[in-house]
Amino acid sequence: MGGRPGYLTLPIFSVVAAIGYVYYTTVFVAVPRWLGLSTAAGVANAAAFTALAAACLATYAVAVRRDPGRVPPGFVPDVEDAESTVHEIKRKGGDLRYCQKCCHYKPPRAHHCRVCKRCVLKMDHHCIWINNCVGHENYKIFLVFVLYAVVASFYALILIVGSVLHSVPKDEQPGSDSSRTSIYHEGVRAMWLAEKGGDLYHHPYDLGVYENLISVLGPNIFCWLCPVLNTVGNGLRYRTSYDIPLLERVWSERFRRQVV
Repeated sequence: MGGRPGYLTLPIFSVVAAIGYVYYTTVFVAVPRWLGLSTAAGVANAAAFTALAAACLATYAVAVRRDPGRVPPGFVPDVEDAESTVHEIKRKGGDLRYCQKCCHYKPPRAHHCRVCKRCVLKMDHHCIWINNCVGHENYKIFLVFVLYAVVASFYALILIVGSVLHSVPKDEQPGSDSSRTSIYHEGVRAMWLAEKGGDLYHHPYDLGVYENLISVLGPNIFCWLCPVLNTVGNGLRYRTSYDIPLLERVWSERFRRQVV
């Protein structure tokens, strides 16, 4: 049940139903059983989980509806552009990447999606759960949705487990009868050639931990978790490690090692 991007499909209905089921079980079963909806703690937890569930639905809806990024009509890469330090070429022949199905050149990191039947800017993968590709324009919102979903899942788990333990009588044990997604082929090929020649390979689009986060979530750290569009760039050109001064790259690498 592929369908065109943005169309409602069975996987989308399944995700919405799962969110609704978890919300009902948490707010109307777990919280009343453990804390009670008439208490301050119960109201606070119910309100907090409601906000998380609303954030999940909002970001999910945007990820489903937002176009992941289209290649502009008539796009032609400028090989003499001094600002573009990396040009991707075919593995065979060394020509600029050209999509035979869409009949246009491919910008860096763009790939053709067989489901969407078109090229997508900075395509990561096609996700059946949103019936859409994850690309340049919706990469951040998809990542934020996953983050909200993970936090909400752990929150619901804590409340449900707490309600189960609270409902078990003190003199009984819980076991008694009491009721209760794409592989980036160009990068892989480049890595293989570098290792074959005995060189150290560094992915040109790896800018370091902080710069990688900026490229996806945007330059304003206070908007990272907000469902707003603040994508860096236009999807046709990306910063590479060659654009970063040597000293900045050294500090970025040190920060990466500290995090790991």
